[in-house]
Amino acid sequence: MRENESALRNRDGQPVRYLVVDDSVFARKNLGRMLQMIGGEVAGEAGHGLEAIQQYDRLRPDIVFMDVTMPEMEGIEAAERIIRHHPEAQIVMVASVGDHENVSEALRKGVRHFLQKPTNPELLSEVIHHLLRGEEAPARATVEKAGAL
Repeated sequence: MRENESALRNRDGQPVRYLVVDDSVFARKNLGRMLQMIGGEVAGEAGHGLEAIQQYDRLRPDIVFMDVTMPEMEGIEAAERIIRHHPEAQIVMVASVGDHENVSEALRKGVRHFLQKPTNPELLSEVIHHLLRGEEAPARATVEKAGAL
């Protein structure tokens, strides 16, 4: 993790706002703790894709961390819908080991990065700071570092 480099938005210097989407409360809380250690604030949480869309529209977070497999609506479909209405959305898929075959589909639909659970805090920090710098996301490199491919 990058010490002394807080997660601030470039446009106004305010803390980054995150939306954490996962059907597991434990996974949401665990990721939320890591995000707060990196910097910024968890603006909201959602337990499934439909709720993620509603929360995104209401909160307009800077970065969304979304699970792939969820009830009511899968993460990739929710990401696609969010990106269709908000092309500026920065969505990072966070998937379990068996979900890595969804990487190509998610990237084609506009997802910026793809991380594997359990998420490594150093890699998580790297992805956040990469997105904050406005750089094009080398999502395949991120997946390879996480060991998903």
